[in-house]
Amino acid sequence: MSGVDLLAVVAGLRRAMPLWIGKVYQYDQKLLGIRLNGQEHARHHLLVESGRRLHSVRAAPEPPKLPSSFAMLLRKHLEGGRVLAVEQHGLERIVSLEIGRKETSYHLVFELFDEGNVVLCDTDWTIIKPLWHHRFRDREVVPGAEYTLKDRPGPIPGPGAFAALLAEADRDLVRTLATGLRLGGPFAEEVCVRAGVDRAAPAKAVDPAPVYAALESLISEVVDSPRPVLGGKGAWPVPLAGMTVEAKCPSFDECLEALYPLAPTAPVVARQEALSREERIRRQQVAAVAGFETRIARYERLTELVYEQYTLAAEVIATLSAAAETRSWQEIARVLKGADNPVANRIVKVDPATASVEVDLGGERVTLYVHETVEQNVDRLYTQARKFKKKRAGALAAMAAVTPKAAPKTAVSAKRAKPRWYHRFRWFETSDGALVLGGRDAGQNEELVKRYMEGNDTFVHADVHGASVVIVKGPTERWDEVAQFAASYSGAWRAGHLEADVYAARPDQVSKTPEAGEYVGRGSFIVRGERTWFRSVPLGAAIGFGPTGVVGGPPSAVAAKSEVRVLLRPGPFEPNDTARQVLRALREHLGGDGGRSAKAVLNTEAVARFVPPGGSEIAGVHAG
Repeated sequence: MSGVDLLAVVAGLRRAMPLWIGKVYQYDQKLLGIRLNGQEHARHHLLVESGRRLHSVRAAPEPPKLPSSFAMLLRKHLEGGRVLAVEQHGLERIVSLEIGRKETSYHLVFELFDEGNVVLCDTDWTIIKPLWHHRFRDREVVPGAEYTLKDRPGPIPGPGAFAALLAEADRDLVRTLATGLRLGGPFAEEVCVRAGVDRAAPAKAVDPAPVYAALESLISEVVDSPRPVLGGKGAWPVPLAGMTVEAKCPSFDECLEALYPLAPTAPVVARQEALSREERIRRQQVAAVAGFETRIARYERLTELVYEQYTLAAEVIATLSAAAETRSWQEIARVLKGADNPVANRIVKVDPATASVEVDLGGERVTLYVHETVEQNVDRLYTQARKFKKKRAGALAAMAAVTPKAAPKTAVSAKRAKPRWYHRFRWFETSDGALVLGGRDAGQNEELVKRYMEGNDTFVHADVHGASVVIVKGPTERWDEVAQFAASYSGAWRAGHLEADVYAARPDQVSKTPEAGEYVGRGSFIVRGERTWFRSVPLGAAIGFGPTGVVGGPPSAVAAKSEVRVLLRPGPFEPNDTARQVLRALREHLGGDGGRSAKAVLNTEAVARFVPPGGSEIAGVHAG
């Protein structure tokens, strides 16, 4: 959708006011639905697909059985609130709802540019929670940060500013309108036609008065008197000059609903035609994969919630574990029910049989086992996510059934490398020979810093939650490889990001001693003083095979030590499945004799040690 399309949708929402927020649903990772209640029992179903579309539909899709944590968070803050304003950021693809509830107000922002986002902010535009966490060079979209795109200029500049825009332009009129005003190509051409001006004329040579009048006319028509149509492979709030109109719609939202159906329309099958066995199995597999993905997303959300509210989770476990030593669980349940403090109010259920409690963490219920640490509770959630990832991988493998293409054969021989002390960590050697180590979990992070970090080493860490501690043993000039290693073996890969910020510090800057009121968990450290930053480091990893066996790490470092290598990027396949795919690709490129001779060294276990955390996919295979 373009900014002009959104202008028409926003105008329609304003005409429907007053509106109140009803239920909020999340259908998949990007698609949200909001029920808006109007006067005289009117209901409007607002559908928002992050990065793609925003419009009302006549009937809401079937809601999911289990609401997501983000949907629950939005319900908690917004349900029952009144929509005070619907705003658009100029002609940018950004729309926000101002919602008043009780004694405060909130801003719900929908971003439809690039990958898009949905961001909940408080009354002062401080971010409470985004659908996706992002860190850009000029702004951060993370909880606690200020949402910076909050000014709301009109859809078009005034006559003077418009004339200045044309006078300063160094391109033709249509491109100046399309990019300078965010009109897009079709609407920019429509303005030229209405103004009677050649679209290819230099913008600075054009009389701005008739062009501005045509622009005002178009915007006024879109907002106040739309004539929505389908045609020219799109939906339009007004018919454009020279367009072949395929259908007229009662409203622009209905045109958009026809253009963006919730799901592809299945072909009509004659009743007497039975589904083949293969088609029946395929549909069952598709449904199974969808179910696995829903469960995987849920357990990954729960894991993130526990880490986001680590202090609360630790306090609940410590308090109840101590209470269980002197009281029965029935007593504890009665005390919690009558207690009036923030921690007790977050406990919604007690299960004496398993010594566990359900805790409300940001609108989502998470089960915490009281006699286990926070890390052990998180590992339970990870285990559940891994279980469903394995099931999903099996279903996807059964659906694929694609014969691999023949690949060039390379003969490589390797001897079994002698095990070294650092092989149990994540590791690689830079192109100039420096050894770089990374922790696989919180325990190894602690061990690396306390036991193996020395005075001439360098401490490196990605600026994201869930990153490995990285230690560079001695000097190196290849900080690009070190930073890429730290960024790739971090939570940024698991989250599917393409880049991350990384910093480096001296060993004497790293401490386990917190300030008053701070808490430092296992595997975490405090870094004080100036750091060396590596901004927007691209994620990427490679796993190769060469004379020394299986090697992994940044692609440039692996290239120097391998004859065949597989490049990886964040993707949908869990680590074990990725390791099998990489192993298959390496063996295919080694050829018959090479593959057989390397069998003792080249195996799934050796490959899996270098696969980054989270989902991955193969980006390419290189030999030589």
